[in-house]
Amino acid sequence: MSLHQVQNLINGDFVSAATDRYDEVFNPSTGEVIAQVPLCGVAETAAAVSAAANALAAWDATPIIERARLMFRYRELLESSFDELSRLITREHGKTVSESRAEVRRGIEVVEFSCGIPSLFMGQSLSNIATDVDAEVLRHPVGVCVGITPYNFPAMVPMWMFPIALVCGNTFILKPSEKVPLTAVRLAELLQEADCPPGVLNVLHGGRECVDALIDHPDVAAISFVGSSPVAKSVYTRGTAAGKRVQAAGGAKNFCIVMPDADPETAVKALAAASFGCGGQRCMATSIAIPVGDIADSLVEKLASHAGSLSVGPTDTVDDVDLGPLIRQQHVDRVAMSVDAAAKEGAVIALDGRKAFAGDGFFLGPCIVDEVHPTMSVAREEIFGPVLSVIRTASLDEALRLSQSCRFGNGASIFTRDGYAARRFRDHFNAGMIGINVGVPAPMAWFPFTGWSGSFFGDLHVQGTEGIQFYTRQKVTLTRWMKPEGESHHDPIWKE
Repeated sequence: MSLHQVQNLINGDFVSAATDRYDEVFNPSTGEVIAQVPLCGVAETAAAVSAAANALAAWDATPIIERARLMFRYRELLESSFDELSRLITREHGKTVSESRAEVRRGIEVVEFSCGIPSLFMGQSLSNIATDVDAEVLRHPVGVCVGITPYNFPAMVPMWMFPIALVCGNTFILKPSEKVPLTAVRLAELLQEADCPPGVLNVLHGGRECVDALIDHPDVAAISFVGSSPVAKSVYTRGTAAGKRVQAAGGAKNFCIVMPDADPETAVKALAAASFGCGGQRCMATSIAIPVGDIADSLVEKLASHAGSLSVGPTDTVDDVDLGPLIRQQHVDRVAMSVDAAAKEGAVIALDGRKAFAGDGFFLGPCIVDEVHPTMSVAREEIFGPVLSVIRTASLDEALRLSQSCRFGNGASIFTRDGYAARRFRDHFNAGMIGINVGVPAPMAWFPFTGWSGSFFGDLHVQGTEGIQFYTRQKVTLTRWMKPEGESHHDPIWKE
């Protein structure tokens, strides 16, 4: 039986790619191939950019209120398709239905934020900044924008980007991960149903050749990227060298400090959810737990007991599973190898989930690696799976020093009742997103996603007002109004 072949969206039409190179799209819960996705090259890329460039002038000229109304209509369609989108994410990604629902909700929140952009888009003005001179600042779109998105959030991360970019007056090309193209296509179909003009949003599928062609194309003005740190750095370097505006979010190694005064039950549940939710395949997943003082033995024991009770299994047919599959079998193997390497380096495997599920699909259960030293590979490298390393420390200051040697700087949390400890952690931990008694400190749509160091390359982050700043450029106009001959500038009107 022939498989469904995913199509590109070019200039308002879904079209088959002019390529004979395709990749396979899997259902991770079963290991079954469910579709084929094209690996587009330079020709298809040029067609998508041309469509976006041709649509730009008319879309920029569309009143911003009308651009926002497109998002109001889009929001209603997303709400009516909420369950469908959630099931689609689960089918091609593997996360649980509840996790997929949470992802769709967070994506819709960005659309809601976009509906309010007209209020945030307003410029500034100052009359008589010099004699008879008025000054004003207005925002203008940057042009054709590109979004290159990862597999782990097929709906939310694209919606971090194109709703804001479109309301700001740009046209957009979405290049989703070839591992999860189906959700991106459905998002685009719904925007078409909301009466998005042809060429304003285009969807292009492919791998590295497609990405390079988009970065290099002279008509592309801005690039938004989310993925691994090495690729983020490469996209940023290549894009900025070509004179483009780039925001590139990379990987992470997120810490969670547990102080001796923390509520054990709260900390354990939050740590398990942050570490093993979505199979650990998210850049805000907790990778390292740092118990401070003599609570370490008790914390690890409680964590292992709680995480070991989580159910692992297929998510496409069962709704009450706690932990679903990983994206591919190759990824399962890589994550399992990191646990092997930790044991060889002297760490203790407190919970081994490598054989937690024996059926079909790409499964790996929760793993807890105790007595990890900061120099071990499991403590330094991003694993992107359900593996939690435990580094024991004697004090908060020792825990804070660990962050200074980490090449990432995405997020970190602390569990404590001590306000001084929380404040010290907030001010001195080397990360851009901080949680205090919050397991996953991921900001909502109204705030920027502020990774630091090796977790982000660029100046303006996704989401919030920084997203508006990224997708616009400012123009300052100075105007002198010349007075008619015979009139004195200093004569007050009320004396006439």
